[in-house]
Amino acid sequence: MKQIGKKTELLCPAGSPAALFAAIEAGADAVYLGGVAFNARMGAKNFTADELRDGISLAHAYGAKVYLTANTLVYDKELDDFLRAAEDAYLMGADALILADLGGARMIRERIPIELHASTQVSGHGAFAAKELAEMGFSRMVCAREMSARDLRSFVEKSPIEAEVFVHGALCVCHSGQCLFSSLVGGRSGNRGECAQPCRLPFGEGKKQSYPLSLKDLCLARYVPELMEMGIASFKIEGRMKSPEYVRDTAKIWRRLIDENRGANDDELRELASIFSRGGFTDGYYTERIDRKMLGVRSEQDKQSTRVLTPFDKITRKLPIDLSVSVAADAPVRMTLTARDGRSVTVEGEIPQTAKTAPMNEESVLRSVTKLGNTPYIASTAHAEVEERLMLPISSLNALRRSAVDALNEAAQPKRSAEDFGTVSPLPKLARRGASRSAVFYFPDRIPDEAYDFFDLIYTPLERYDGSTNGVFLPPVIFDGEREEIIALLHRAESLGATHALVGNLGHFSLLEGTNLIPHGDFRLNITNRESASLWEERGLCDYLLSPELTLPRLRDIGGGSRVTVYGRIPLMVTEKCVGKELGSCENCTDGRSVLTDRRGVRFPVLRAWKHRSLIVNSVPHYMADKQDELARNGLTRQHFIFTTESKKEISALLRAYEKGLPPTGEVRRIK
Repeated sequence: MKQIGKKTELLCPAGSPAALFAAIEAGADAVYLGGVAFNARMGAKNFTADELRDGISLAHAYGAKVYLTANTLVYDKELDDFLRAAEDAYLMGADALILADLGGARMIRERIPIELHASTQVSGHGAFAAKELAEMGFSRMVCAREMSARDLRSFVEKSPIEAEVFVHGALCVCHSGQCLFSSLVGGRSGNRGECAQPCRLPFGEGKKQSYPLSLKDLCLARYVPELMEMGIASFKIEGRMKSPEYVRDTAKIWRRLIDENRGANDDELRELASIFSRGGFTDGYYTERIDRKMLGVRSEQDKQSTRVLTPFDKITRKLPIDLSVSVAADAPVRMTLTARDGRSVTVEGEIPQTAKTAPMNEESVLRSVTKLGNTPYIASTAHAEVEERLMLPISSLNALRRSAVDALNEAAQPKRSAEDFGTVSPLPKLARRGASRSAVFYFPDRIPDEAYDFFDLIYTPLERYDGSTNGVFLPPVIFDGEREEIIALLHRAESLGATHALVGNLGHFSLLEGTNLIPHGDFRLNITNRESASLWEERGLCDYLLSPELTLPRLRDIGGGSRVTVYGRIPLMVTEKCVGKELGSCENCTDGRSVLTDRRGVRFPVLRAWKHRSLIVNSVPHYMADKQDELARNGLTRQHFIFTTESKKEISALLRAYEKGLPPTGEVRRIK
């Protein structure tokens, strides 16, 4: 959606009230921040209800918008609280909600007339994802950080909604919304705002340790004119875990570059690096130079070279206003304030009295009413008309000034009430389906003969499909520029006999148009509640894998066409940066022989995904063969298996174990 004559927004992080003040000081057009729940940075200080109300009011007074992050996955029992939190944010004046849970977003859209932005956690990789989001009521998509300049330009030209683009700050090595590493290995869910950042840790054995998953911070400051010419709606700075000083100093430079429509020079890049960096910056995704130079850590040298940031104290930036006062006999004193953004208010005070000794004059009145020190404003012009021989107590003039400032602040707030709310449609009862088994085999040549009787559905990689199974699974990441290749592969697979397709991204649905392939949902859709399950059923999914992060009771409650992964090494990360190259060779990665070893000696297999992307899978498999009774009691009879590194012989043994309900013979992970 090309912007015509619309100002590019500078969007700054605010992990605390102090950081919000710092963003305002630096000239942010908008800030994004989180409450005490449902946001993807639960480690930040975040905002209490009172702090949020006051912060929104202050930001609006300065002409800045406030976007509330509610971008975590939501469980069924949390949906009511999630909706109430959104209602509160609306009534407080939040300008938009940044959301990741699409079922929760549907509830909000029906209930609350507020702008919706799709978080990067939604894994929006292109305009076709944006078209799906537009139908769901979103007006903006936070683009995947891995999108190149070509991808972004194409997106803006074809998307029906706005593009918000990260231009500065930390990079996750895994595609956002697709990381389960911290959750399944460490018990802290990145999709729930609790990421422990395992990607920043060393990997390798003995003295051969390195940091193959730690990326340098992003900086696109050289490309400001190019990004503005594309029509990017919002330049987003990452950093809700960062200090107010970081927010202020980084945003100041970006403010200057946007206002002057130019790229950063070498001095400005050095200044940005002196504020914070991890061995420098990278623009590798944007320029499509995805190589080892993108890797970086926060070294001792970085810490020592970081300049001491001047402590942030308070907002010193003032907004110029025009002020006028009228003092006349037998009439209330009147004060008018007019801001540069067009706001204008007039308030009245007391009726002046006849002066007995010291009458007011223009100078004495203006001395009182222009004392705006603790407000966002400064009087650029001030005029007073004061009739002779009148007086008012100074306290009355001070009260008049405070009343006028409050009125001017209030004029910046949207007018909202609970009467604006709609009614959320009751959730239709999801009919539970009968027992069924499905499986993904990453290597088609390892499928044993007995698997064809054991499974109802077998998916193999689309790019390797040989006609031996009834289903294909699509690559986890498909950019718009890769669509034609995928469409050709889908038609080829259908001609070879495929009848089913496993899709893992909302941008993938349109790829199946023109085929007769039956769509099924992968776990990458991050379904964690009945609202999301219902949404995907309405959009045509035959069935869907639920999130591997769910416990048995949460899996049980969703019902419908849900499937549960009962065996397999769950993919923990999908990375645009090839991890296999850091571990040896592409051949090892392609054959499933690459291994990422953590500092404890735990080994995580690394597979090659389509287009040289990497797939890191868990060190141990889910295993529930001996828990079939427990699964059945919870209604979890639609079961899914994932086969990655197993040999054909090992797979045959596993199928026998599941038929006989045998306990595991090694270390496994259980569904709790």
